[in-house]
Amino acid sequence: MNLDTKLVVLNQIYKIYDEFAATLDVACKQYCAQCCTRNVTLTTLEGYKIAHYLISNGKSDLFEKLKDASHKKRFQPLTTTNQLAEICMRGDEPPEEENDPSWGRCPFLTDNECPVYPVRPFGCRCFVSKQNCSETGYADTEPFVIAVNNVFLQFIEHIDAQGFSGNLTDVLLFMASDNNRQCYKDSTLTNPCDGLISNAPIKVVLVSPEHKDKAEPILRSLQSIKVPREQI
Repeated sequence: MNLDTKLVVLNQIYKIYDEFAATLDVACKQYCAQCCTRNVTLTTLEGYKIAHYLISNGKSDLFEKLKDASHKKRFQPLTTTNQLAEICMRGDEPPEEENDPSWGRCPFLTDNECPVYPVRPFGCRCFVSKQNCSETGYADTEPFVIAVNNVFLQFIEHIDAQGFSGNLTDVLLFMASDNNRQCYKDSTLTNPCDGLISNAPIKVVLVSPEHKDKAEPILRSLQSIKVPREQI
């Protein structure tokens, strides 16, 4: 799949999730940014999409906001979702990863608004809570929704299996480079910066037996995504 095709598929995945999210009873509203921490992760495909949006809309100065905050502690994953699924399939213990929301807010936020909201990564789209996080201090998300979120993360990683994943700051600062974006577009990207880890294709879908039947329609929708012939 070339980059244009991957972006088309990514948009279809987002659309399927937005339709699913519209059926949920959530407390999340505009200007609610309690869950918008500096710990969001994404793939290089999503990073390319956001970087292109920033450059095309005259918002390249936001790369500087990320750079200015890049010295601050943030979650940097050691495993991707598909790698974690393989670890679970083997019955092995996943590596311990440190992740703390107290490390701070997303460096993009301005007055609780997201300047990249139209192209926000899935890691932001799937933050939903049944209760107001500012009142409870934590998100209240149903186990089934978490299971569905993991499935979507697996599919997004799968279509970017030759790419990488990492913290939003690390991925976007990497994609701020014209050369890195071109190498990614040409599928010649190698030796990424520290903090990025290699993606993996789906080998097993991470859905527990208790959620399997309920998740089946969503799986069918994802598996039925049409790839444009002319862009293969």
